[in-house]
Amino acid sequence: MCDKCSESLHHQSLHQDIAPSRRSAMLFGAAAFGMAFAGGALAKESKQPPKPQNVLSPDASLKRLMEGNARYVDGVARRHDFKHEREALVGGQNPFAAVLSCADSRIAPEYAFDSGRGDLFVCRVAGNFAGTETIASMEYAVAVLGAPLILVLGHDACGAIDATLKAIKDNTSPPGHIPSLVDAIAPAAKAAMQQGGDVLNKAIRQNVIDNVAKLKTAAPILNAAAEQGKLKVVGGIYRLSTGTVDLISQG
Repeated sequence: MCDKCSESLHHQSLHQDIAPSRRSAMLFGAAAFGMAFAGGALAKESKQPPKPQNVLSPDASLKRLMEGNARYVDGVARRHDFKHEREALVGGQNPFAAVLSCADSRIAPEYAFDSGRGDLFVCRVAGNFAGTETIASMEYAVAVLGAPLILVLGHDACGAIDATLKAIKDNTSPPGHIPSLVDAIAPAAKAAMQQGGDVLNKAIRQNVIDNVAKLKTAAPILNAAAEQGKLKVVGGIYRLSTGTVDLISQG
């Protein structure tokens, strides 16, 4: 056999040996990653939650949330030991509720429900609507962190909803990226405009109801949890003058 043929066969043999090895390494790596992820999930499930008092049923979670709001309204909020809460939460979190709130600076869910660190998983966006990223975040809160309750929280005099109503009425488009907010809120705004009367308050209410329905039916995670009774999705409106949260959709 000539040197050239011998070299060619040797190269082919090496290639055949290396290629399966690389494939095996990739398959092994994927399998190892999957096992590590599963092992981490099992470890998280078996480990004592950082705040055992947050392991609640959906109804108990809602009750605790509203009791906290009552204390806030009455001006008798509890003193929270943030130092020790920080220490307890270094290794994880198990909030007892998730809140989708408007980004309005006058609305602070952690204060409004007299809660401590690690109690609420909060997503905030002007107009408190459930976009793709928010739904994904709520899925994480429910499927990974075990939150049994989601509250969609609107509020009086919402500027995002008022701006949406004006944009529709005047057939104008706000500057920058604000039209994305208008598009998301428009269905509730248009429904309220058809009803007439106090259009702003009706739109605020309808927007909460619409997003409660959207989250409750979001497949495949949130709708399954709701159908199994592991999750309750409710809606409320924060009253700026009193701090009271009025429940309007209790799932």
